[in-house]
Amino acid sequence: MSVNLRNVALFAAMALALLMTGMFQSWSLALTILNMSLISAVMALGVNIQWGYAGLFNVGVMGFTAFGGLAAVLVAMPPTEGAWAAGGPRVILGLALGAASILAAIAVWQRLPRGKLRVAALIAVLVAGYVITRMVFAPAADAISQVNPATQGFLGGLGLPVILSWPVGALFAGGLAWVVGKVALGLRSDYLAIATLGISEIVIAVLKFESWMSRGVNNVSGIPRALPRPVEWQGYDWVQSLAVTLGFTTNQMASIVEKLGYAILFAIVLGLLIWLSEKALNAPWGRMMRAIRDNETAARAMGKDVTRRHLMVFVLGSGVCGLAGAMMVSLDGQMTPGSYEPLRYTFLIWVMVIVGGSGNNWGAVLGGFIIWFLWVQAEPAGRWLMDNLTAGMADDSALRTHLLTQAAHMRLIMMGLALLLMLRFAPRGLIPER
Repeated sequence: MSVNLRNVALFAAMALALLMTGMFQSWSLALTILNMSLISAVMALGVNIQWGYAGLFNVGVMGFTAFGGLAAVLVAMPPTEGAWAAGGPRVILGLALGAASILAAIAVWQRLPRGKLRVAALIAVLVAGYVITRMVFAPAADAISQVNPATQGFLGGLGLPVILSWPVGALFAGGLAWVVGKVALGLRSDYLAIATLGISEIVIAVLKFESWMSRGVNNVSGIPRALPRPVEWQGYDWVQSLAVTLGFTTNQMASIVEKLGYAILFAIVLGLLIWLSEKALNAPWGRMMRAIRDNETAARAMGKDVTRRHLMVFVLGSGVCGLAGAMMVSLDGQMTPGSYEPLRYTFLIWVMVIVGGSGNNWGAVLGGFIIWFLWVQAEPAGRWLMDNLTAGMADDSALRTHLLTQAAHMRLIMMGLALLLMLRFAPRGLIPER
């Protein structure tokens, strides 16, 4: 079988698995898996741009995804009435003072000669800047949090269509990556991984505790949707007619139509990203990035600015992850900072890239589909397996109770097993880099 036919067969098998899910479980579940697979494929594509193109080991995917998701809140949510008057200008002023303090500290460090005076001046500038910033910022943030705290307590957003938040999320994450890259890209790969992990946790902490911006752990719900809700779809005559023809209830048909609409939107975004990524990878720019990845020393000797190229690809990959974060928040209709965990938003994305094939855009996409499908189906499969294994045990058996309660952890076992098998038998992934 040729390489192209093998790749088509892999994608066809994935499509068949989704079709079987719809036929034997439910079409709503199949479309839900499809939508999250498309978003996961976008995230995997972002990581593949960084690792597969340039060899950058970014384990802070979670932070860039969450920061991109914040864009959906700031763009789509309506402004909170009274919040801006309560402390909006002072919050902006406080943030500006904080940024000015950092810039002043950098200027002091660069202009003063080495010695104790430079260290003392740096500490003095930072302490003074913190005190002044806190005096302005803290009362304003508290005043905003007191504006209808039960349901709001934050500034709100611009009230624009939520779909506009997708490119804004990419810009947010790309901007954060530029700041991180300017500081951390000069580090060795293992130190870069530690730095990105730490910064990712800082981003999540800010989202959790800066309630004036995104309600923190209280979450933001009711984010406007990119498409009408199922209850609105039910009013269309063609939806009712289609429900009768296919044997669904109107409610089921409306839910399927909504999920199918999101799948079309996400597929358009993913298709555009793949097209751009393939163009870039096969262009002289892509060949240069792979040359830098394979031998930085030789690339520097040829006059390539390795640090600058690393920064470029780091920003691009993080921007794609931010785009996926905004897409996911708009699909869920809520922003929940407490739900961002490294297992789901970093480790799982890396498994997708490794299983699919790092350095190959189509491999990353396939990995996103396969791993998310397994992640969702592993729990019911584990439950079925435990039910059958314990069928002959007494109902009050401690072993039976233990096995049934641990069935949910089958997904972790399955992810680890899939990764080990791939590393053993296909270390370059299902669709390896050519």
